[in-house]
Amino acid sequence: MSAALDEAREALRARQGAGARYDATAAPAEALSWARLGTAYFARMLSHLADPELEAPSAIAGWSRRHVIAAVALEARRLAEAVGSVRGLPPAEEEGLVLLEPLLADIRLAATLPAQALRHLVEHAAIHLDVEWRDAGNAHWGAVVSDAAGQRLAVADMPRRRAATLWHGAVALRSGGRAADMPAALRGEALRLVGRPDLLAR
Repeated sequence: MSAALDEAREALRARQGAGARYDATAAPAEALSWARLGTAYFARMLSHLADPELEAPSAIAGWSRRHVIAAVALEARRLAEAVGSVRGLPPAEEEGLVLLEPLLADIRLAATLPAQALRHLVEHAAIHLDVEWRDAGNAHWGAVVSDAAGQRLAVADMPRRRAATLWHGAVALRSGGRAADMPAALRGEALRLVGRPDLLAR
């Protein structure tokens, strides 16, 4: 990173004031960029679909578009709670458990929400996750989360996982998303949604 760019960022922060949120210096900047671009891309692909079109099959065998949308939304919620647990916040779920991935039963239930509620779930969960990332300090980014299902995931690896889910989920909606639009580094990764819903069924 150049000194000029550092100076420009410091000047911007000074103008925006103390209330603005910024990523910690230890945060994985590139993966966060992929995840944020993926959030916008998924939202755009979702906006191409009218409410009745959410009932149609997705690119994932046995899943409607509703299931893909629910899975993307609930993953954001789970990851946000995981980051929050590292920061000392209690889980929002009543059972008080931290899970790194949504349960298949939860995906199926969320998929039955009214269309507008499902769209809001995607939007609000994405905002919640981004706030948690912004509030994570350098020490938090170096932490590893162990969840109630026995999974372990470094906080620093969460943005890349999230990015892969978003970009492949956008393609799975079959509303115009293209693999060619993905960040090149994500195209060859094992698909966490497309063709592998079992990975979200734990």
